[in-house]
Amino acid sequence: MFRIILAALTLISATSATVAAQSNSPLTMEEAVAIALSAGDPSVRQFEEKSLALEDRAVADKQLPDPKVKLSATNFPVDTFRFGQEPMTQAQVSLQQAFPRGKTLHYRGERRDAEAEAQRALQKLQETQIALDTKTTWLELYYWRGAQGKVSESRQAVHELSDIARSIFSTGRRSAQDVLRADLELTVLDDRLVEIERQIDISRANLARLIGPDESPRPLATNLPTHSKLRDRAALREQLVRHPSIDAIDSEIDARKSDIDIARQQYKPGFTFNGGYGVRGGSRPDFATVGVTFDVPIFTGKKQDRNVSAARRDRSSVEMKRKARLLELDRQLAGAYADQARLEQRITLYEKSVLLRASETTQATLTAYQNDLSDFAELVRARLAELDTELTLLRLRVDRAQVMAKLDYLAGENNE
Repeated sequence: MFRIILAALTLISATSATVAAQSNSPLTMEEAVAIALSAGDPSVRQFEEKSLALEDRAVADKQLPDPKVKLSATNFPVDTFRFGQEPMTQAQVSLQQAFPRGKTLHYRGERRDAEAEAQRALQKLQETQIALDTKTTWLELYYWRGAQGKVSESRQAVHELSDIARSIFSTGRRSAQDVLRADLELTVLDDRLVEIERQIDISRANLARLIGPDESPRPLATNLPTHSKLRDRAALREQLVRHPSIDAIDSEIDARKSDIDIARQQYKPGFTFNGGYGVRGGSRPDFATVGVTFDVPIFTGKKQDRNVSAARRDRSSVEMKRKARLLELDRQLAGAYADQARLEQRITLYEKSVLLRASETTQATLTAYQNDLSDFAELVRARLAELDTELTLLRLRVDRAQVMAKLDYLAGENNE
């Protein structure tokens, strides 16, 4: 018994350690996307349930209407209520079965199947949107966490400058204005840190909506995700016709085509077959009845013709919707490539020139201040300018990663 208890405690301890290690492991963007897509988001499940419902309706719509059974007593004498009194008195049972016009049932089923395909495409579109939202949110949180670190470092640097100012002030070489200015800048940076913490809280809340509250507190990976070579624009533009939103519209067009086929079937007659059996009293022979009823679509100008015309216009409307969506996707693609090109230029400029010059300016200004060749305000401005440069470069890198995520979305990929 003791060994069993010891083994159980060991297993529990190992499991707890594994869970704790996982909760403290860095959360990469790819892992966040995988978690979000496997979370069973209701916005995805709704399309799955709708598609399954339409598949069931497709089967039901292909079936014949239920037959009708009629039970009746005809020519019953009301003076004596005797069944065998009159020769025409009958107890009848009749059966009626309707057959819709042409292939109406077949095309109704096809329409439901197309509508189900549209829902599956919308499910794929929602998954792609969730992947994009997760990437964007993860990157936004990455930026604010990075900004928090850089502002904290800058605050420490300004604090050190404040110590220098106090030291110089104690020698009588500078006025108290430098010390007061340093305290002011420290307070401003403290306020900036509070705002950054607010943005971090918002970003974490947004991430928790996508991956769950248990995963969102995990620390982020320290590096931005690496991307392969930029996609060929022409190839991606051709791929737009396979975007999930276009797939959904294509299925909607198929459904409207089935509506046209259904409308065309209304030029054909529909049939209803009737069969009955009447029982008479005594030795009288029983009666059997057989009949057929059918539609005669003669005056079609204001009914069948109009329905076909309306169905065609509905399909044309959806085709225009498809063209409009393709134009919108193409606009987004052009905008993403323009953003990517300009971001690359700016990142290169900052990495090779701006950041280095900002750092050199800060060092030169500090040396000048220590030698009474510059004032403290200029020194602080130089340090804060270097901070802004670092934050701008971080923002540019994050924006570039978000543009790449947008290109993944336009390609209809999740990259889980």
